[in-house]
Amino acid sequence: MKTAFYNIHQQLNAKIIDFGGFDMPVQYSGIQKEHLAVRNAVGIFDVSHMGEIYIRGENALKTVQYLTVNDASKLFPGKAQYSCMCYEGGGIVDDLLVYMISEDNYLLVVNASNIEKDYKWMIKNNKYDAEITNLSDDVCLLAIQGPKAPEVVQKLTDLDLSVIKFYSFKTGPLAGYNDVIISATGYTGEKGFELYFDKNKTSPEKVWNDLMVAGQEFDIQPAGLGARDTLRLEMGLPLYGNDISAETNPIEAKLGWITKLDKEEFIGKEALEEIKSKPLQRKLIGFKMKEKKKFPRKGYPIHSEKGEIVGEVTSGGLSINLGQGIGMGYVRTDLAEEGTSVNLMIRNKAEVAEITKPPFIKK
Repeated sequence: MKTAFYNIHQQLNAKIIDFGGFDMPVQYSGIQKEHLAVRNAVGIFDVSHMGEIYIRGENALKTVQYLTVNDASKLFPGKAQYSCMCYEGGGIVDDLLVYMISEDNYLLVVNASNIEKDYKWMIKNNKYDAEITNLSDDVCLLAIQGPKAPEVVQKLTDLDLSVIKFYSFKTGPLAGYNDVIISATGYTGEKGFELYFDKNKTSPEKVWNDLMVAGQEFDIQPAGLGARDTLRLEMGLPLYGNDISAETNPIEAKLGWITKLDKEEFIGKEALEEIKSKPLQRKLIGFKMKEKKKFPRKGYPIHSEKGEIVGEVTSGGLSINLGQGIGMGYVRTDLAEEGTSVNLMIRNKAEVAEITKPPFIKK
């Protein structure tokens, strides 16, 4: 599948890869340049491959509450929250964002590779007969991220963006079009906005081009999935399919803060209560390599200093800002304390890493 910006990516000579069934740009000018543009100024990402599923009706809130682990009753129109859906046994179906559009209208934004699976899961578990609609094919999503992102987006809207706090949003005009959701969210750890708009009611390429013109004075850079991954890893943000999956639960994945066990009911609640009542066997941790030229990769085994296999890397690579290898992975709980030394097997050689609490760079 192709997003509405595919022709632009081709014109910019982006390197295109298959990601979750979509032809997506992994890089344009280079991952390092794109990464640093976002950290220091501003970058623009096409993230239209993400899924948008609406839950509507008088039982919309009940349905969102039942499907997700966070407490959606705390939301109000214009507010969003990070959450996840779990299977009955506590494994993670997907992590997602929940937007409260109005009292009877919620938007759930899910990962690209999980759209069909998530939609079927919601339909299967539609206990309160809400209206559940998958509008992913109609919604474009651009992420404008970086310290200068608010200035860029402000040029294209009459809304006062300074009043949109983190994990809040407004719906209004942007680039000559109405009904654009301007959301102070992102996956980079930087300031910025995610812009949702209907491709049938706008010219997606015009929106992209207007943003590029607005960002010229800051040398705005188009950024691909490669930089999106290095940016999120520096902030210790989990990636579904790597750090969280059906085989992991939110308690061991350090997502207990979004798991509201005091809610009346949600799928997986009983299993998660039982998991929390017992000592955890493993935890998701972050780590930094002692030797800067050693770069961890997903799947590398993690050993104790005694040589025992105690875990596995789930995400790893180079921190472009630190110039150092960093990563995340699950390790045995007794070795999960910050400052603990472990060994990563890189090319059959034990390389020392130190357990480090993310984010790896401080913002």
